[in-house]
Amino acid sequence: MDTVEFLDHRDGMIEAGPALRRDIVRAIRRHRPEVVVTGAYTVRMVAGVVNQADHRVVGLAALDAARDAGNRWIFPELADEGLEPWGGVRFVAVAGTDRPTHGVDVTGEPLERGIASLAAHAEYTKGLGAGAFEPRPFLTWAARQGGPALGVEAAVLFDVHQLAFEGPPPWEL
Repeated sequence: MDTVEFLDHRDGMIEAGPALRRDIVRAIRRHRPEVVVTGAYTVRMVAGVVNQADHRVVGLAALDAARDAGNRWIFPELADEGLEPWGGVRFVAVAGTDRPTHGVDVTGEPLERGIASLAAHAEYTKGLGAGAFEPRPFLTWAARQGGPALGVEAAVLFDVHQLAFEGPPPWEL
């Protein structure tokens, strides 16, 4: 997908509830993905890192919204916006979990693209506070934590939730 959609919830202050789920359902009904990728909704992430409060909230809301998007009884007002239910989300891939079930090799160019993408968000990284946040060492470290699970140098690992049984996902560990 080459579209990025911002839902205009304030970073660091995102709260759980119907408003967030509705915004995510709206995006799912608009874009109609088969796979939704989100972040971990657990307190502990990969390598024992403690997850941020708003990241946990968004992760769980995305998982719930993936199912809600196909339910005509949930957020029926979205139909008035021309957004009919979309039950085509087959998988929700949760990144950063401490118990991954799947992974993607990001060695080389994919990791470099990720580093360049995060580096392009200078205002965001500047706002992270104490000390200079450097995307390259952080993302390289994170990807190398996952690499051994796939027998590669660098990988992003996911806990994949299957919403409907149609056979296993093609990228299972």
